[in-house]
Amino acid sequence: MRQYLGIGIGAGLVSALLFGVLLKATALAIVLYLLAPLPILIVGLGWSHKAALTAAATGSLVLGLVIAPFLGLGFLAYLALPAWWLAYLALLGRPDADGTMEWYPTGRLLAWTASTAALAFVAIAVIASPNYNTFQAQLRNMTRTILTTQGQVGRGAETRVDPPAAADKPAAEQAESTPTAPDSKAEVADALAAIAPGLAAQGLALLLTFYLWAAARIVQVSGRLPRPWPDLPATTMPRSVLVVLGGAAVLALTPGYPGVLGVALSGALSAAFALQGLAAFHDRSRGRKSRPALLFGLYMILFVTQGVAFLALTLFGVADTALNLRRPKEGAGRT
Repeated sequence: MRQYLGIGIGAGLVSALLFGVLLKATALAIVLYLLAPLPILIVGLGWSHKAALTAAATGSLVLGLVIAPFLGLGFLAYLALPAWWLAYLALLGRPDADGTMEWYPTGRLLAWTASTAALAFVAIAVIASPNYNTFQAQLRNMTRTILTTQGQVGRGAETRVDPPAAADKPAAEQAESTPTAPDSKAEVADALAAIAPGLAAQGLALLLTFYLWAAARIVQVSGRLPRPWPDLPATTMPRSVLVVLGGAAVLALTPGYPGVLGVALSGALSAAFALQGLAAFHDRSRGRKSRPALLFGLYMILFVTQGVAFLALTLFGVADTALNLRRPKEGAGRT
């Protein structure tokens, strides 16, 4: 118990330091900030989820007392508790009748990672802006600022030339025929603000998945990982996640923070299905001589097309779960 407590406190201090350097607002500070959940995940996977919970509590308490209570609470809700929860789930297991241990399935762990990312985003949004209207106003201001900045950069490379016929038109007719740029920008900004929670949760889901994988690899190298390394290409989320995705889409239509949760959950689950689509491609290409070329081509397409390839992988992942073509008989037991 004392060992878990000491290791947890140490990991919490390191995590708090990595998170706190974000206030420096430098490129190195941002990189260090992105590593903040790793110490909590490492002690959670290598020692105990109690050590991870101690680390989460220690880090948030230190940040709250030394810098600001808001910063400590934000760290706890956005990174520390999600890291503890995922470490706890990863080490869940139960003995089978033959004495072997059945570990928590990677497909369900992936689904929980996405759900945790969505909940963490909504939690930090509520902490930052308890008033929903204030939150929406901040999102709109942010997206309008981004669009204005991009417009100013693009305007420097463009030269507008009016057609000769336009000079002969009365001013009133020209005003009616010319679209109002500010109005269109405002509409685009509002649309971006509406989907921003989904994009943010999507990115956080990918980061949490990477953190969990990296921490598990580090702990495995040290020889402290209790569970054997799973067959990641065989990862398949259960079909019940499709129901959750449908519910999230319906919830996104409701007003207030419940709608924000629906948008965030939809975005986070899309990231999870994209990762499953990537895993399915790895799984189905096993045993083929052309596998290295296929995987190289896939990652090149991902790098070049980005959003289009991400959408294709998401749809592939959804179809993989819905149809269960990889393992139609024993799939339910391995997800």
